[in-house]
Amino acid sequence: MDIYSDIKYIKGVGPKMAETLNKCGIFNIIDLILYFPRDYEHVSAQKNILECSENEKVIVECTVLNILKDVRLKNNKTLSTIVFCQGENKFKGKWFNQTYAKNSYKISNKYIITGKVDKFKEEITIMNPKIVKNTSMDTNKILAKYPLKSNVTNNFFNKIISDVLCSIEITENLPKWLVEKYGFCSLDEATRNIHSPKSLELLNESKRRLKFQELFTYSLKILMLKEFIKSHNEGIAFKIAPELTSLKANLPFELTNAQSKVVREILIDQKKNIGMNRLVQGDVGSGKTIVAIITMFNVVKNGYQAAMMAPTEILAKQHYEEIQKVLKDFPLRIQILSGSTTAKNKELIKAELKAGNIDIIVGTHALIEDNVEFENLGMIVTDEQHRFGVTQRNRFSNKGKNIDILVMTATPIPRTLSLYLYGDLDVSIIDELPPGRQKIDTYYESMASSGKVYEFALSEINKGRQVYIVCPLVEENEEMKLSSVEKLYEKLKEEYFSTIEIGMVYGKMPSKLKNEVMEKFKSGEIKALISTTVIEVGVNVPNATMMIIENSERFGLAQLHQLRGRVGRGKHKSYCILLANITNNIVKRRLEILKKSNDGFFIAEEDLKTRGAGELFGFKQSGESGLILSDVIEDINILKLANSEAKKLIQSDNAEDKRVKNEILEKIEKSSNYICFN
Repeated sequence: MDIYSDIKYIKGVGPKMAETLNKCGIFNIIDLILYFPRDYEHVSAQKNILECSENEKVIVECTVLNILKDVRLKNNKTLSTIVFCQGENKFKGKWFNQTYAKNSYKISNKYIITGKVDKFKEEITIMNPKIVKNTSMDTNKILAKYPLKSNVTNNFFNKIISDVLCSIEITENLPKWLVEKYGFCSLDEATRNIHSPKSLELLNESKRRLKFQELFTYSLKILMLKEFIKSHNEGIAFKIAPELTSLKANLPFELTNAQSKVVREILIDQKKNIGMNRLVQGDVGSGKTIVAIITMFNVVKNGYQAAMMAPTEILAKQHYEEIQKVLKDFPLRIQILSGSTTAKNKELIKAELKAGNIDIIVGTHALIEDNVEFENLGMIVTDEQHRFGVTQRNRFSNKGKNIDILVMTATPIPRTLSLYLYGDLDVSIIDELPPGRQKIDTYYESMASSGKVYEFALSEINKGRQVYIVCPLVEENEEMKLSSVEKLYEKLKEEYFSTIEIGMVYGKMPSKLKNEVMEKFKSGEIKALISTTVIEVGVNVPNATMMIIENSERFGLAQLHQLRGRVGRGKHKSYCILLANITNNIVKRRLEILKKSNDGFFIAEEDLKTRGAGELFGFKQSGESGLILSDVIEDINILKLANSEAKKLIQSDNAEDKRVKNEILEKIEKSSNYICFN
């Protein structure tokens, strides 16, 4: 079986299930292998159900004795019950409001089931038991839990991945000396153990191997890109346009020293006949957009086109409006291209771009579609660089020949880390906020004090202000007691905000609906916005004066800082309140850093220290960095080693090293994933 075969050809999938798996980002067998578990569950393989403890999670081999009739309870719930036996020991399986659950069982049939044990007097019950497939009862279990979408079950992923791994062998593709140097398990063993761990020790070894593999390949890609840029360094030598003087004079504000410095660095790059590859890092609200506008204006005045890509439609629209406002006194042709652009207008805009009748185009991922062509592209700007993979950035840069590339991010990246992440780029830093930006007062409170926090939020709304409320999850997580967007929306609507208009947004919402809600918040129609971190980047709402972050202990410090930057953009006093389960001094110390500092770069360095030391905080925002398994903050030490070894491999004349390098690069191109398989 070829690992690039279409998923629909796997036994048990078929065309309909293939469509469902496509929605999970799984198109071929390698995508399936790389669809790693999001979590693991440790369960006891109970030899005797009578010996288990209250609330213990167990896995039991048993036989169905009887399926009882459903009972309607006083609280309007329906109770379904099955009587099981484990040898001579009887116990019950019970489900509330899941009448369909018993349909999976037949009397006298054997099953392996898992669930939590409930003991009452002499009766033993497993609540909401689930059937476990593709397992044996020889030892305690570590069960993989996959990210589930579109009604695909965990059992389905366990079965299909197990079947696929039985039919293929994954060939080692790191140099033998490198595997031996770090004592790695084989790539084949690591892949099998990440999906079906035989022990906690083997799981950790497999994670270490695969994270190294991913970060090593990522480093190789960045370093090879840098080498390529050096050897293909032709560029366009732009002149400094005399109109720049008029543009700066027309600005309704003065540039900060930091902004002026970065503009100079970019203009110096533009004058060279070497293609620019520059990253602009600036804290939230530091004024990166105006830097991009000034430098794009210079390119346009040299007779070339400029393009700017943003990760969301709302951010693209915001940039478009800002560019129009700043350049209103100059006869330039500016357009926007995004998912909501009508089909008719898309065709018109694409034709105008190709003919050279548009000077500056702003857009989303729509700009990197194959049929978007430019007549004379001179510069591209990618905003929120970390939201786009290297592959997307390359596709965008291939729209022109020898063009200048500017990438921007408001995510504060520690200086020690940026060398590894952006080895192919020169870095400029805007480390100064424009005058007039409000200092945001930051406080933290226990989750138990949320009532008084929401009362304070209501008082702000009654003064005419608006409020952001951020949750870490979309769905309720009972085990970790985390707030969900839906649950919190219902609670706040009922208890605190019954008389005002509130809205809700999260990542998986249809784009059209998401944009409608965000526009209503921007216009002031919605007073409180309950959201996941989807609002971390983008919307500029000067009237929003309060940011409340639920379960803030679950986020990284840099991410909390960026969320905080959504407020403090207007003339009114602004606040950020971090609601947290403050269970230990580490959580408290982290929140204190946020309370005392507004310096994004300092906070990012502190984040690196605390998380790099092995403290696991925050849900990984998968896909944003293009990494599947690794977290560049959490795994900084692995990244350093991987980067160092990648440099050695690139410089090596050893025949095996050359072969490995070429194979990995070939697989990168083919799969666009950073963990690559032969």
